[in-house]
Amino acid sequence: MKRKGYSLLFAAVLVWTVVLSGCSGGSEAGNESGSEKMIQFMHLWPAGSSKHHNMIVKDIIEQFESKHPGVHVEVEVLENEQYKNKMKILSSSNQLPDVGFTWAAGYLNPFVEGKLFAPLDDVLDDGLKDEFVSGTTEAYEVDGQTYGLPLELNIAPIYYNKKIFKENNLEVPETYKEFKNVVKTLESEGVTPIALGNKDRWTGSLWYMYLADRLGGPKMLNKAIDRSGSFEDSAFVSAADEIQKLVKANAFNKGFNGLSNDEAKSQFLNEKAAMYLMGTWELPNFTTNEEIPQEFRDNVGYFKFPTVEGGKSDINSWVGGPGVGLFVAQNSKVKDESKEFAEFFVEKWGDQAVTKAGVIPATKVDTGEVELPQLYIDILDDLNQSSNLTLFADVQMSSSVAETHLNLIQSLFGNEVQPKDFAKRHEEALQKE
Repeated sequence: MKRKGYSLLFAAVLVWTVVLSGCSGGSEAGNESGSEKMIQFMHLWPAGSSKHHNMIVKDIIEQFESKHPGVHVEVEVLENEQYKNKMKILSSSNQLPDVGFTWAAGYLNPFVEGKLFAPLDDVLDDGLKDEFVSGTTEAYEVDGQTYGLPLELNIAPIYYNKKIFKENNLEVPETYKEFKNVVKTLESEGVTPIALGNKDRWTGSLWYMYLADRLGGPKMLNKAIDRSGSFEDSAFVSAADEIQKLVKANAFNKGFNGLSNDEAKSQFLNEKAAMYLMGTWELPNFTTNEEIPQEFRDNVGYFKFPTVEGGKSDINSWVGGPGVGLFVAQNSKVKDESKEFAEFFVEKWGDQAVTKAGVIPATKVDTGEVELPQLYIDILDDLNQSSNLTLFADVQMSSSVAETHLNLIQSLFGNEVQPKDFAKRHEEALQKE
């Protein structure tokens, strides 16, 4: 699921959270017919709109059934909104499928509170945990237990135009000091350094999150949100201050707070801006999308968000988040078989997702065994060395706090709020919860 879809989930989920609480009746999910066991599996990749995803799913199921005689996987496929609506209906009567798709954090929580999803730590502890990119399964944790196995992963690198960098004698920056020099050089030469469409707000949040990570450490944001820390920590204030320094340095395109992400992206695609911080869901546009000129695609590179001198994080700490993941119903009558299927699915999905669907999986990929565009290979290799993944801030937050965060982000970039007040108002919103 694309990044901007996360926040919309929260509002819908809160409407029916009350329905879930206290659900503890027996589920009818899972059947046995004679000696054959049946696993009910529901997913959201129809053959029409998600052809390659759907084909991979069918292949995985066929492999699973061939290796598990006597077990049949019954499949129901719905498109995204239909899927979410049906999940609400099924959860209210505790009739979830044995295995299905879920999202992390805010979407996941009501199901866990209603005791509808089974903990999957036993599956992870059986060796599967080591196959995931560091930080991905943590997004599916609630109170120290894991309730989902992520399938997809998006991180946010800084893409850059190699031709523009070469024309201005610039090297890829590894430190924030070097990065600010890149911005200064480009701006002095009349080149827009960074494309940003902050009308959507979460786009600006990416910049803020990275600065908070690099200054305060990879777990600081998580701790502030789960209330084991404070948003008034000096690193949060310093990160906000750095944002406003970038704005003052004309690092971003003109009118960025009034432009959508798509409008900003077009500036990067049309070589009107040198850099663009965005999720890896954009990789096809920079590699295989034939509607975009090959010359431009050949000129796109990326780099990791630079480290800050004196900061508490390293360059291998990413901002991002997993997409959909698999759940197993707590009251499934074939829970053992369902867990085995979920584990099998994750392993086989990781083998095929990139090459057949252009999707970066949440599990590590051996790039020596796959044929991919170089940009994919480089990012996958870097992911295998990841030290941390910090989940998008508004995904971690409740819907009301997320809205406060996003509004404050836009105000921060617009110089309408001071860094200390920016941090204080976040803390106040979190305390109210």
